[in-house]
Amino acid sequence: MVEGGAGKIIEWVRPHVPESSDGILTSAGICEGFAGAGVGLSVLIFAGFAGLVAGTLATSAAEYSKLRAGRDQQMAQLARERVQIETVPDAELDELTQLYVSRGLSPGLARQVAIELTAHDALAAHAEAEYGITPASLTSPLREALAVGVAFAAGAMLPWLAIVLIPGPSRAPVTFVIVLLALGLTGWISARMSDIHPVRPVIRTAGIGILSMLITYIAGLLLHP
Repeated sequence: MVEGGAGKIIEWVRPHVPESSDGILTSAGICEGFAGAGVGLSVLIFAGFAGLVAGTLATSAAEYSKLRAGRDQQMAQLARERVQIETVPDAELDELTQLYVSRGLSPGLARQVAIELTAHDALAAHAEAEYGITPASLTSPLREALAVGVAFAAGAMLPWLAIVLIPGPSRAPVTFVIVLLALGLTGWISARMSDIHPVRPVIRTAGIGILSMLITYIAGLLLHP
């Protein structure tokens, strides 16, 4: 088990690996599609950058909206629970006791636990027992949205830089290989962080990348006038 600063970094990185993979796939699809269409370098640069910015903003906005809605619901639940604790404390204590009984405690022990937790922090006790709300679960929607956006942008930057910096006719195939290696790496990182064997995640992630880039490249090749 990893502890200390490294453990904190892993815990922050772990949930955002999929966003990096999404960024790689999205940017690679756009770049390969335009490369298949045979457009000039300036168009490739603009299209890739526009896709990077749009994807980052859309991903961040979607994450913020989702988390904001969840936090609003949590705050509403806490507000209702606070009113009930103030107006009918005995009924709330009985309810907390029954929750602990339903989880396997004897009635006497459940009552004792409910009394002690209520004396310490009644709202926190009810929030966790009834709704699963803890201080750790009350995440900051803005902070998480920014983290998701950064992860997506970091992934999307790689195919865009590759398609921009690699010269001549080798641009599309070399970018294709770089993207596959990057996707394989994200699959391996995700697997290692989850303590599972990396072969299947790596193959699955790379396979999705191959299919995505082939479809967009062929579409650009066939549909460009």
